[in-house]
Amino acid sequence: MVVDDRQLADAFDAQAALFERAPVQTDAAALARLVAFANFPVDSLIVDAGCGPGLVSAAFLAAGHRVRGFDLSAEMIRRATARCASFGGRARFEQRSIFDVATAAPQGADAGPFDGAVSRFVIHHTPDPVAFLQQQLALLRPGGVLVACDHTTDPDPARAAWHQAIEVARDRTHSRNLTGGALFDAMSSSGAADVEMREEPFSLDFDEWFDRGTPGESKDAVRTRILAGTARGFAPVVLSDGRIRINCWRVLVRGVRAPADQAAA
Repeated sequence: MVVDDRQLADAFDAQAALFERAPVQTDAAALARLVAFANFPVDSLIVDAGCGPGLVSAAFLAAGHRVRGFDLSAEMIRRATARCASFGGRARFEQRSIFDVATAAPQGADAGPFDGAVSRFVIHHTPDPVAFLQQQLALLRPGGVLVACDHTTDPDPARAAWHQAIEVARDRTHSRNLTGGALFDAMSSSGAADVEMREEPFSLDFDEWFDRGTPGESKDAVRTRILAGTARGFAPVVLSDGRIRINCWRVLVRGVRAPADQAAA
């Protein structure tokens, strides 16, 4: 299912309040691991593509970097601006598609090219992951670092299709989960060099996860669907109190924009 920018913005305007409190979004240890994995040079100027309510931006700002965040949702931008206000001019946020950034960069110290770019839990909303990553890579200086993090699906096509159907039933803005290998390949296909990957587990509470979505089916219908199968990256477990925990995997990938002499070779 292809969702246009207006539909995506409307959905995340509505989700913003629950989204910014979600355990998977606010996990301080996971954010610290993302910052460490990125390993941006000191005082880097970073693009946060699909910045949401500024949780990722705040983590990189606290690590000493400067951030320009972009998101289609006006409500997400409002929350990101408020969350990161204490960082002053080191943080700037705009309601804009990442595909418009190259033509909208301001003049001055934060005009780019950028030292790094990061996106977290955005790729599964994009119909063309390679184009999304290429757009960020194009904003970087030679040697700049591109990082993406997203949750993944099963390499088995049947299990992946089961997972996909549930994700779309729970959130109409969902496009497609990639496998870990496919996310690595997307980073490589974007033109990034020195690509590396890390995988880590996390879990979701079914009710919390469903309630902050934009569902196309009822919660009961999705609950029935989720108990009918399993997938690597999306494995439901019924707990003793009747709640459903979903055991998941996310992948972090990192690549580098090749220096000009290597890119021309």
